[in-house]
Amino acid sequence: MRFLRTLPLLVGSLCALSLTASNATDFSSVAPPYAVMYDAPTQKGRKLYIALGGMPVEVVLTNGDWARVRDSSGELSWIKAGSLLPRRTLIVEVDQATIRASENESAPAVFTAAKWVVLELAEPIRSGWIKVRHRDGETGFVKASEVWGD
Repeated sequence: MRFLRTLPLLVGSLCALSLTASNATDFSSVAPPYAVMYDAPTQKGRKLYIALGGMPVEVVLTNGDWARVRDSSGELSWIKAGSLLPRRTLIVEVDQATIRASENESAPAVFTAAKWVVLELAEPIRSGWIKVRHRDGETGFVKASEVWGD
């Protein structure tokens, strides 16, 4: 009898888990110049914050003209789906990331990027290093552990 009482909770949990798992790598970026993030899929919802263009987000769910997204802090919010671009970006999560000429810790540094700097994904992710492009055009490799959005 106890099993029957917990069955709806178990089924709901499994559905939520499968939805999250199936979309775990669906990343987009906020379209320039900015987008308003809401607590509900309506413009009548409470405005949570303004996301600057280029910010990476993980798309958790789409619902008509709206998308439920997770930002680098793990917070969930709603955004108008038209405010998202398929372009992949990453955000630096460490105080300073060193972008190197090749996928090697001893490779020469090309440039450094401070925390919260947005970098564009330059090539598909293959290893613990990610090829990125800065908005000024410089490219190089950053450790995957130093950025979010992959």
